[in-house]
Amino acid sequence: MGNRTVLYDAHNEMGARIVPFGGWDMPLHYGSQLEEHHVVRRDAGMFDVCHMTVVDLTGAGAREFLRYLLANDVARLKEPGKALYSCMLNQQGGVIDDLIVYFMGDEWFRMVVNAATTEKDLAWINQQAGAFEVEVKARKDLAMIAVQGPNALTKAIPLLPKAMQEAVGELGVFKAASHADWFVARTGYTGEDGFEVMLPATDAVALWKGLAAAGVAPCGLGARDTLRLEAGMNLYGSDMDETISPLEAGLNWTIAWEPADRAFIGREPLEAKRGDQANRRFVGLVLLDRGVLRDHLKLFSGDQAIGEITSGGFSPTLEKSIALARVSQQTGDSCEVEIRGKRLKARVVKPPFVRHGKALVEI
Repeated sequence: MGNRTVLYDAHNEMGARIVPFGGWDMPLHYGSQLEEHHVVRRDAGMFDVCHMTVVDLTGAGAREFLRYLLANDVARLKEPGKALYSCMLNQQGGVIDDLIVYFMGDEWFRMVVNAATTEKDLAWINQQAGAFEVEVKARKDLAMIAVQGPNALTKAIPLLPKAMQEAVGELGVFKAASHADWFVARTGYTGEDGFEVMLPATDAVALWKGLAAAGVAPCGLGARDTLRLEAGMNLYGSDMDETISPLEAGLNWTIAWEPADRAFIGREPLEAKRGDQANRRFVGLVLLDRGVLRDHLKLFSGDQAIGEITSGGFSPTLEKSIALARVSQQTGDSCEVEIRGKRLKARVVKPPFVRHGKALVEI
């Protein structure tokens, strides 16, 4: 038996199929992964993301610590509530984790880290924090629910504390608002509008059931993965890990090179590889033949091996098989993928494939 979130019993009551995931027992779907995918693209769905970990960093040295810890630069965050996506790197420039950090005040930043990497993340963060005036606290008392889709705001806001409804209604993308122990961020992992709500674990079941009563569909891990794949969003452990740098994971844009004197962890090895033609490209693929693209399938241009798929699957929105892949710099606008001994044709595209319910690539 794995770890269970505070919503575990509610999932069973709603007919979820529970599967092991990163040490947790989590819902895969509630009857139809396909319907859950479409409801997020067309209406509103909700996800249990309580297995992820909220980490608060407080103290006079919090900002300088994060400028050292992360490849992106929190000095860019001038307005309280603003969020930043970044990689946290090891000394070799590999990705320990990708995360979102929120600036809430001069002495309070909040991060959300991945479930499967929580223990190593916390160990790394605490190890690096010693030289800074900062307190690191994992908020095990908080739960987290993501509400995503074009109607997410309309359906979710009335269920939030009245004191924050107006502020949340006016939130810009990648911004957050807080009230007491409630924290609402206009962020997500689906390519749709919506919120991620962090709240006291004791209030989570009531919010989950209230959202369901308001017409927000419960959704599982299956739909979460197809949605993020369509949105071209990386999955840690598949698209990058400690052996892969952001330069080869399509995450160049998350590295703040300026100012040149900011010595963040992993900077030196990254700079040595910056602009190197040996760096592999991170691309999208659309399968032109019949079949399904899966993780780790090999890619070819003629007889030459050019890379492999890092994440693949069927796109319900496009009704095509799609993938994210790491390939050589010389790769053109097409390639072949080897599936069960056969070579099938694929188009090389720039992700994302879908955003806000609209296809962004040619079918």
